Amino acid sequence: MTARKKIGFLNFGHWSSAPGSHTPDPAATLTQTIEMAVAAEEAGMDGAWVRSHHFQHMISAPFPLLAAMGQATSTIQLGTGVIDLRYENPLYMAEEAATADLISGGRLQLGISRGSPEAARDGQHQFGYDLEPGRTWAAVAQERGERFRRAISGTPLAHADPNSGWAPPGQEMLSVQPQSPGLDHRIWWGSGTVASGVRAARQGYHLLSSTLLLQDDGRPFHVQQADQIAQYRTAYAESGHTTGGLAAVTRSVFPIVSAEDDHYFGGRRERSDSSGHLEGGRARGGPTYSGTPDEVADLLRADEAVQAADWVLLANPNQLGVEYNAHLFAQWVALARSLGWQAPPGR
Repeated sequence: MTARKKIGFLNFGHWSSAPGSHTPDPAATLTQTIEMAVAAEEAGMDGAWVRSHHFQHMISAPFPLLAAMGQATSTIQLGTGVIDLRYENPLYMAEEAATADLISGGRLQLGISRGSPEAARDGQHQFGYDLEPGRTWAAVAQERGERFRRAISGTPLAHADPNSGWAPPGQEMLSVQPQSPGLDHRIWWGSGTVASGVRAARQGYHLLSSTLLLQDDGRPFHVQQADQIAQYRTAYAESGHTTGGLAAVTRSVFPIVSAEDDHYFGGRRERSDSSGHLEGGRARGGPTYSGTPDEVADLLRADEAVQAADWVLLANPNQLGVEYNAHLFAQWVALARSLGWQAPPGR
């Protein structure tokens, strides 16, 4: 029997005034993302995840949005893929994350990492962050990720002022507030290499495998990604941690069941990976799966990384609007049920 998998949408949060766009401005993008979370929950999906980018016409401040999504829904998990730690104060982020998690009833699944290339050359500097000599953003992100997790775990970090009437009597150290119990077990590290996936396992994170692997040994993307997941699982089993262990992948999947589907995605029946260079090295991305529901199901069955993952995140075309995305969500749920990832209704 096929293992149960969770499926969610991954919303890139674009807005533009291009012809045909249903998201001409940020207000439309944000309100429609909330409406899409409601539609995804009603369709039977497990997750509503959003990407985060700075200095671009995309979602940049996920926590207010996640809190609003949490208020509008009741069961669906709410995630990020990913929050770029180069731009974050880890303690302020811990307060924001716990607040949004409490509002949602403990449904956040937070992907964090060093982040991907951004539009701004000096974006971190403009946020007030600069690298010290000899430091790298990768190392800074690792440290901020660990400080963030310590904060959301309730570790006391600040010294109480005995002369303050606000400090609890006799308490020497203070934790950031509020605290949302269990949030530290729902943190994912965005990883684009085998090495970073193994490191995430040893640190007790879940694995959010990137849409691009910053490595390429010539094998198909899904095979290399499955190898990343396998090595992550081995390292996690050896780590002794209990705060991670799950793996997620993202795919572009478009079952064609209508003329509108064919109009948008009939010409995107890509079967080969994309490859190129990024940040000075070879990179490989996965294909788009488009076709009849049976054709798409066969492609997903043959995808080794999809089969190995616990979560499959499906990139949704947010600029096509809520109504079309609700139609797409229903097709994804039907596909998941046909693959045995979800039980049929009523069971």
